Amino acid sequence: MRKQPVSAFRSLSFWRSDIHRWGVALILIFFTVLGVLYSIVVPPFEASDELWHYPMVKYIADHWSLPVQVPGVETPWRQEGSQPPLYYFLMAIATSWIDTSDMETVRHLNPHVDNGVATPDGNINLVVHHPAYEAFPWRGTILALHIIRFLSVLMGAGSVYLTCRIARAVFPLHPELALGAAAIHAFTPMFIFISGSVNNDNLAILLCNLTLLMILKLADYDVRSAGEAAKIRLSSYILTGVTLGLAALTKLGWPALAVLTALVITVRALRHRSWKEFLVGGVATALPLVCIAGWWYWRNFRLYGDWLGLNVFKLILGTREVPADLAQLWRERYSFAAGYWGNFGGLNVPMPTPVYRVLNFVTSVAAVGLLPALIKLRTSARRFHCAICLLWGLGVFLPWALSWARDTWSSQGRLVFSAISTWSLLLAVGLGGWLDRRLRHGVLLTFAVFLLALALVAPFAWIRPAYSLPEHLTDVTVPYPLEVEFGEVLRLRGYDLEAAAVQPGGQIAVTLYWEAIAPAGRDYTVFIHLLGEGDLLVAQRDTFPGLGRLSTTWLEPGYTWSDRYVLQIPRTAYTPDVAQLEVGLYDRNSGIRLPTDSGADNVRFGRVEVLPIPGDFPHPISINFGDRMVLAGYELGQRVVRPAETIELVLYWKALRPMDTDYSVSVQVIDSAWRKAAQRDGWPVDGTAPTSTWKPGRPVTDVYTLPVAADALPGVYEVRVIVYQLRDGRIVHLPTVPEDGRMQATSVPLTTVRVLPAGR
Repeated sequence: MRKQPVSAFRSLSFWRSDIHRWGVALILIFFTVLGVLYSIVVPPFEASDELWHYPMVKYIADHWSLPVQVPGVETPWRQEGSQPPLYYFLMAIATSWIDTSDMETVRHLNPHVDNGVATPDGNINLVVHHPAYEAFPWRGTILALHIIRFLSVLMGAGSVYLTCRIARAVFPLHPELALGAAAIHAFTPMFIFISGSVNNDNLAILLCNLTLLMILKLADYDVRSAGEAAKIRLSSYILTGVTLGLAALTKLGWPALAVLTALVITVRALRHRSWKEFLVGGVATALPLVCIAGWWYWRNFRLYGDWLGLNVFKLILGTREVPADLAQLWRERYSFAAGYWGNFGGLNVPMPTPVYRVLNFVTSVAAVGLLPALIKLRTSARRFHCAICLLWGLGVFLPWALSWARDTWSSQGRLVFSAISTWSLLLAVGLGGWLDRRLRHGVLLTFAVFLLALALVAPFAWIRPAYSLPEHLTDVTVPYPLEVEFGEVLRLRGYDLEAAAVQPGGQIAVTLYWEAIAPAGRDYTVFIHLLGEGDLLVAQRDTFPGLGRLSTTWLEPGYTWSDRYVLQIPRTAYTPDVAQLEVGLYDRNSGIRLPTDSGADNVRFGRVEVLPIPGDFPHPISINFGDRMVLAGYELGQRVVRPAETIELVLYWKALRPMDTDYSVSVQVIDSAWRKAAQRDGWPVDGTAPTSTWKPGRPVTDVYTLPVAADALPGVYEVRVIVYQLRDGRIVHLPTVPEDGRMQATSVPLTTVRVLPAGR
């Protein structure tokens, strides 16, 4: 009779084990199917940085060597040539048999892409896609790209499986948490999107997960007999060092794993009171790491004077105008979260806002529930293993926040995917760990199904429509006909202007109706300018035809379509103003415009009033400088001047808080080549109102008379405002604090003025 409970317990354990195995299998099957689906639906080169990752693969396949990075020299692989090369070498081996000489043809760059921002009208494609080149059966570069995508999906599946193993290692008595973590990992839409692309993240995540699992396994071993333990430990140390070396040869997220390996070795040595174990473990892990990846970092040091090669990487990628502090990173939290859950394409194909709100709410709930969950599960968790996972997450996040995101504009959540196993496990624990087992199953299953539904919907609801070609119009009524031909390439049949008035910060939409006449020998760009007084530019939109989706080199004669362009009016736009639209085509390389059939190089039409916003000041604005002072408005006198004439500018300031620093204000009139026509620096109000005397909320009227230089060249100049202080002989800017989470800047363009030729 006593054996029955044991038998029943074993039967229950087998049943749970069966459920766990089937659950893991289903998650992997669903993930693989989704990954392949994304790899097919997402157009070539439209996944994050794939535009540069694939050329790196091709370069290695063509030369079997590594490129030397030179800042200022444009290459197809750009900053990705600074990445550790293992992923690229493996993918080059897999595709070296394919003739990819057509890469420049199918990788037809869209130079006007709105990368990293969600646009109201389109122009989000990184390349222009010719359907004939990308159709199945694939060939050339497209075939090579899809093969690499499929291999990357398999890497993603491997990392999902390892997340399940990691979770089981931390919570061995709670397989539901392992399934939950694996499902969250597998069905995060952005992870599937990256897994279905050419991206070294796919191998990096797999190897980081494998190394983390081996570190956790290393922490498991107990001393039984000295000989047996030494044998087990040595092989485990060596394998851990090998995987660590492979991770170090794939991407730069590995140092935290090296620190964790050293921590585990140290803890084991202290626990066993063995210097021998410390030395053997250290050498057995460090030696494979150095042998496998050391050459790469030595190469970086010899070429760039930096072991990691990040100096040249950042120079090529580009850095922020103002390094981000923690407050700025907090303001960017929404875009960071969107980049983690799913912001596709070049981070410009987002999911609907309510989706992010739900996901961020779930994350907040998990964060609140994490501590009670860990308290409840403490007796059934391996605490050291849990600490290792938490430290791994911190080891990925902190360097990203304190160094990478601080210096570069890449504040995107997918860049912490190296520790996605930890983030997924923490979400699973925080959501369900504090509940009883039955409720825990339900909550985790519900969230997993929600993510799965999002992942299924995304390719068809948001990704594929973003790249669809404009519909061919066979019978359309044009509201305002024009019939203007541009260089026997395109015919503008007419337009439709949706509004006749707009205010600063608003948008004006115009639909243009186009017809292809004949293909051209080069790409031409469509420009739409909103011109105000003195032909000064109020707003503009430059795109390839079809809002970036068409090329004038392969348009078929007779193809007719419409493009709806949305022009964003700057919040500092001068008012009141009466503007009209100007449309034309130009060659981006030469700047030469196509002539119309009337001999002009543009066509103008429409009438748009730019109306002032009601407020306490002329041209009311709200530009925050360093959370200390706000530029609340401005007033400009003459907008069209000649050399030696003057520009009258009035700035209206308000202090946000008492200041103990006297800031200087610089007003500059500067053109696109950074040539200055006028400038004036000093404390506000001719030095009589230093900022240390300002009272919060009390307006300060600051008048500037700006003489235009006698030798100023004709053209359009921006009026810019800069706030700074002199500290030890150095100029220290007071940067702007954008309200919308965008990056900070050291200067603010207010409006434009036109300088006419002298003596006319």
